[in-house]
Amino acid sequence: MVLKKYFLSFIFCFFFGALSFARETADSLRIDNSSPEKRTFPEGFGQQYSGPEYQYDTTNATGWFTRLKEAIIQFFIDLFKLSSRHQAENIADIFLKVFYILIFIAVVYFIVRAIMNREGQWIFRKPSDRKIIAARDIENNIHATDFHQLVSDAVSGQHYREAVRYYYLWLLKELSGRELIDYDAEKTNSDYLRELENHRLQKDFRYASYLYNYIWYGEFDIDRTQYDNAARAFSALINSVNQ
Repeated sequence: MVLKKYFLSFIFCFFFGALSFARETADSLRIDNSSPEKRTFPEGFGQQYSGPEYQYDTTNATGWFTRLKEAIIQFFIDLFKLSSRHQAENIADIFLKVFYILIFIAVVYFIVRAIMNREGQWIFRKPSDRKIIAARDIENNIHATDFHQLVSDAVSGQHYREAVRYYYLWLLKELSGRELIDYDAEKTNSDYLRELENHRLQKDFRYASYLYNYIWYGEFDIDRTQYDNAARAFSALINSVNQ
Protein backbone atom coordinates (compact mmCIF):
# COMPACT_ATOMS: atom_id res chain seq x y z
CA MET A 1 0.00 0.00 0.00
CA VAL A 2 2.86 2.32 0.85
CA LEU A 3 4.67 1.39 -2.40
CA LYS A 4 1.55 2.27 -4.43
CA LYS A 5 1.33 5.62 -2.70
CA TYR A 6 4.93 6.49 -3.57
CA PHE A 7 4.44 5.41 -7.18
CA LEU A 8 1.38 7.68 -7.66
CA SER A 9 3.30 10.61 -6.13
CA PHE A 10 6.15 10.07 -8.64
CA ILE A 11 3.76 9.99 -11.63
CA PHE A 12 2.05 13.19 -10.45
CA CYS A 13 5.31 15.11 -10.02
CA PHE A 14 6.70 13.97 -13.39
CA PHE A 15 3.50 14.92 -15.28
CA PHE A 16 3.21 18.46 -13.88
CA GLY A 17 6.97 19.05 -14.22
CA ALA A 18 6.78 18.25 -17.93
CA LEU A 19 3.83 20.62 -18.40
CA SER A 20 5.72 23.41 -16.67
CA PHE A 21 8.84 22.88 -18.86
CA ALA A 22 6.77 22.88 -22.05
CA ARG A 23 5.05 26.12 -21.08
CA GLU A 24 8.37 27.86 -20.30
CA THR A 25 9.84 26.69 -23.61
CA ALA A 26 6.84 27.88 -25.56
CA ASP A 27 7.03 31.26 -23.89
CA SER A 28 10.74 31.66 -24.79
CA LEU A 29 10.19 31.21 -28.57
CA ARG A 30 9.21 34.60 -29.95
CA ILE A 31 8.33 35.30 -33.57
CA ASP A 32 10.10 38.25 -35.30
CA ASN A 33 7.50 40.00 -37.47
CA SER A 34 9.74 42.96 -38.49
CA SER A 35 10.55 43.57 -42.20
CA PRO A 36 14.05 42.36 -43.31
CA GLU A 37 16.62 45.08 -44.02
CA LYS A 38 17.76 45.21 -47.64
CA ARG A 39 21.54 45.40 -47.99
CA THR A 40 23.74 45.96 -51.08
CA PHE A 41 27.45 45.33 -51.78
CA PRO A 42 29.61 48.44 -52.08
CA GLU A 43 30.87 49.49 -55.50
CA GLY A 44 34.08 47.67 -56.54
CA PHE A 45 33.52 44.90 -54.03
CA GLY A 46 34.60 42.18 -56.50
CA GLN A 47 37.82 43.92 -57.48
CA GLN A 48 38.75 44.45 -53.86
CA TYR A 49 39.00 40.69 -53.30
CA SER A 50 40.44 39.66 -56.67
CA GLY A 51 44.13 39.80 -55.68
CA PRO A 52 46.40 36.74 -55.70
CA GLU A 53 46.11 36.39 -51.92
CA TYR A 54 42.39 35.60 -52.39
CA GLN A 55 42.92 32.98 -55.12
CA TYR A 56 42.32 29.55 -53.65
CA ASP A 57 42.31 27.46 -56.83
CA THR A 58 44.79 24.58 -56.84
CA THR A 59 47.42 24.92 -59.59
CA ASN A 60 49.78 22.25 -60.88
CA ALA A 61 53.46 22.88 -60.24
CA THR A 62 55.40 23.57 -63.43
CA GLY A 63 58.03 21.00 -64.37
CA TRP A 64 61.68 21.68 -65.15
CA PHE A 65 61.10 21.46 -68.90
CA THR A 66 58.33 24.06 -68.76
CA ARG A 67 60.55 26.36 -66.72
CA LEU A 68 63.39 25.81 -69.18
CA LYS A 69 61.19 26.63 -72.14
CA GLU A 70 59.88 29.74 -70.41
CA ALA A 71 63.46 30.85 -69.78
CA ILE A 72 64.33 30.32 -73.44
CA ILE A 73 61.26 32.28 -74.55
CA GLN A 74 62.14 35.14 -72.23
CA PHE A 75 65.73 35.02 -73.50
CA PHE A 76 64.63 35.50 -77.10
CA ILE A 77 62.20 38.24 -76.09
CA ASP A 78 65.04 40.13 -74.43
CA LEU A 79 67.54 39.33 -77.17
CA PHE A 80 65.45 40.42 -80.15
CA LYS A 81 63.30 42.96 -78.27
CA LEU A 82 60.17 41.11 -79.32
CA SER A 83 56.81 42.61 -78.49
CA SER A 84 54.91 39.43 -79.32
CA ARG A 85 55.20 36.39 -77.10
CA HIS A 86 53.92 34.24 -79.96
CA GLN A 87 56.98 35.10 -82.05
CA ALA A 88 59.27 34.21 -79.16
CA GLU A 89 57.49 30.87 -78.72
CA ASN A 90 57.99 30.04 -82.42
CA ILE A 91 61.68 30.87 -82.21
CA ALA A 92 62.02 28.81 -79.04
CA ASP A 93 60.32 25.82 -80.71
CA ILE A 94 62.72 26.00 -83.67
CA PHE A 95 65.68 26.31 -81.32
CA LEU A 96 64.62 23.26 -79.31
CA LYS A 97 64.06 21.17 -82.45
CA VAL A 98 67.53 22.02 -83.75
CA PHE A 99 68.96 21.25 -80.31
CA TYR A 100 67.27 17.83 -80.26
CA ILE A 101 68.60 17.03 -83.73
CA LEU A 102 72.14 17.98 -82.72
CA ILE A 103 71.90 15.83 -79.59
CA PHE A 104 70.68 12.89 -81.67
CA ILE A 105 73.51 13.31 -84.19
CA ALA A 106 76.06 13.52 -81.37
CA VAL A 107 74.76 10.33 -79.74
CA VAL A 108 74.86 8.46 -83.06
CA TYR A 109 78.37 9.78 -83.74
CA PHE A 110 79.75 8.59 -80.41
CA ILE A 111 78.09 5.19 -80.78
CA VAL A 112 79.54 4.70 -84.27
CA ARG A 113 82.91 5.95 -83.10
CA ALA A 114 82.93 3.50 -80.19
CA ILE A 115 82.08 0.64 -82.52
CA MET A 116 84.72 1.73 -85.02
CA ASN A 117 87.40 1.90 -82.34
CA ARG A 118 86.66 -1.57 -81.05
CA GLU A 119 85.19 -4.17 -83.36
CA GLY A 120 83.63 -2.35 -86.25
CA GLN A 121 86.57 -0.89 -88.13
CA TRP A 122 86.45 -3.54 -90.80
CA ILE A 123 82.90 -2.56 -91.80
CA PHE A 124 83.94 0.73 -93.39
CA ARG A 125 87.32 -0.30 -94.81
CA LYS A 126 88.58 -1.90 -97.97
CA PRO A 127 88.96 -5.69 -98.32
CA SER A 128 92.74 -5.42 -97.95
CA ASP A 129 92.26 -3.66 -94.60
CA ARG A 130 89.99 -6.42 -93.36
CA LYS A 131 92.69 -8.99 -94.05
CA ILE A 132 95.23 -6.96 -92.08
CA ILE A 133 92.94 -6.63 -89.07
CA ALA A 134 91.93 -10.29 -89.17
CA ALA A 135 95.62 -11.30 -89.07
CA ARG A 136 96.33 -9.79 -85.65
CA ASP A 137 96.38 -13.19 -83.98
CA ILE A 138 98.88 -14.73 -86.40
CA GLU A 139 101.57 -14.94 -83.70
CA ASN A 140 99.96 -18.18 -82.56
CA ASN A 141 99.85 -19.63 -86.06
CA ILE A 142 102.82 -18.29 -88.00
CA HIS A 143 103.68 -21.61 -89.69
CA ALA A 144 100.35 -21.67 -91.55
CA THR A 145 100.35 -17.97 -92.48
CA ASP A 146 101.07 -16.63 -95.95
CA PHE A 147 103.22 -13.65 -95.00
CA HIS A 148 104.08 -12.82 -98.58
CA GLN A 149 100.40 -12.12 -99.25
CA LEU A 150 99.95 -10.19 -96.00
CA VAL A 151 102.92 -7.95 -96.76
CA SER A 152 101.66 -7.34 -100.29
CA ASP A 153 98.16 -6.40 -99.07
CA ALA A 154 99.54 -4.10 -96.37
CA VAL A 155 101.78 -2.26 -98.82
CA SER A 156 98.91 -1.91 -101.32
CA GLY A 157 96.87 -0.22 -98.61
CA GLN A 158 99.86 1.93 -97.56
CA HIS A 159 99.90 0.31 -94.13
CA TYR A 160 103.66 0.25 -93.89
CA ARG A 161 103.87 -0.36 -90.14
CA GLU A 162 101.77 -3.51 -90.49
CA ALA A 163 103.95 -4.62 -93.38
CA VAL A 164 107.08 -4.32 -91.20
CA ARG A 165 105.37 -6.35 -88.50
CA TYR A 166 104.52 -9.09 -90.97
CA TYR A 167 108.11 -9.08 -92.23
CA TYR A 168 109.38 -9.62 -88.71
CA LEU A 169 106.98 -12.51 -88.05
CA TRP A 170 107.91 -13.91 -91.43
CA LEU A 171 111.56 -13.84 -90.33
CA LEU A 172 110.71 -15.71 -87.12
CA LYS A 173 108.82 -18.28 -89.16
CA GLU A 174 111.87 -18.94 -91.35
CA LEU A 175 114.26 -19.09 -88.38
CA SER A 176 111.95 -21.54 -86.62
CA GLY A 177 111.60 -23.62 -89.79
CA ARG A 178 115.40 -23.93 -89.94
CA GLU A 179 115.42 -24.85 -86.24
CA LEU A 180 117.62 -21.88 -85.46
CA ILE A 181 115.17 -20.70 -82.81
CA ASP A 182 112.44 -22.35 -80.77
CA TYR A 183 109.48 -20.12 -81.61
CA ASP A 184 107.01 -19.17 -78.89
CA ALA A 185 104.54 -16.29 -79.06
CA GLU A 186 105.43 -15.36 -75.47
CA LYS A 187 109.15 -14.99 -76.14
CA THR A 188 110.90 -11.66 -76.60
CA ASN A 189 113.54 -10.45 -79.04
CA SER A 190 116.15 -10.92 -76.33
CA ASP A 191 115.18 -14.57 -76.00
CA TYR A 192 115.74 -15.14 -79.72
CA LEU A 193 119.04 -13.26 -79.65
CA ARG A 194 120.30 -15.61 -76.93
CA GLU A 195 119.26 -18.58 -79.02
CA LEU A 196 121.24 -17.16 -81.97
CA GLU A 197 124.33 -16.55 -79.87
CA ASN A 198 127.57 -17.18 -81.80
CA HIS A 199 125.57 -17.58 -85.01
CA ARG A 200 126.44 -15.59 -88.14
CA LEU A 201 122.84 -14.26 -88.31
CA GLN A 202 122.80 -12.80 -84.80
CA LYS A 203 124.07 -9.36 -85.84
CA ASP A 204 121.58 -9.03 -88.70
CA PHE A 205 118.76 -10.30 -86.49
CA ARG A 206 119.64 -7.70 -83.85
CA TYR A 207 119.30 -4.94 -86.47
CA ALA A 208 116.01 -6.39 -87.76
CA SER A 209 114.69 -6.48 -84.18
CA TYR A 210 115.70 -2.85 -83.74
CA LEU A 211 113.76 -1.84 -86.87
CA TYR A 212 110.72 -3.80 -85.72
CA ASN A 213 110.71 -2.34 -82.20
CA TYR A 214 111.27 1.20 -83.45
CA ILE A 215 108.57 1.12 -86.13
CA TRP A 216 105.90 -1.14 -84.63
CA TYR A 217 106.10 -0.61 -80.88
CA GLY A 218 107.24 2.98 -81.25
CA GLU A 219 104.07 3.58 -83.29
CA PHE A 220 105.90 5.81 -85.74
CA ASP A 221 104.25 6.33 -89.08
CA ILE A 222 106.71 5.75 -91.89
CA ASP A 223 106.56 6.70 -95.54
CA ARG A 224 107.22 4.51 -98.55
CA THR A 225 110.94 5.33 -98.68
CA GLN A 226 111.49 4.39 -95.03
CA TYR A 227 109.50 1.23 -95.54
CA ASP A 228 111.53 0.22 -98.60
CA ASN A 229 114.76 0.54 -96.59
CA ALA A 230 113.37 -1.67 -93.81
CA ALA A 231 111.92 -4.16 -96.30
CA ARG A 232 115.31 -4.62 -97.99
CA ALA A 233 116.93 -5.42 -94.64
CA PHE A 234 114.25 -8.02 -93.78
CA SER A 235 114.28 -9.57 -97.27
CA ALA A 236 118.06 -9.91 -97.22
CA LEU A 237 117.98 -11.59 -93.80
CA ILE A 238 115.18 -13.98 -94.82
CA ASN A 239 117.17 -14.95 -97.92
CA SER A 240 120.25 -15.55 -95.75
CA VAL A 241 118.27 -17.86 -93.48
CA ASN A 242 117.12 -19.94 -96.43
CA GLN A 243 120.59 -20.32 -97.98
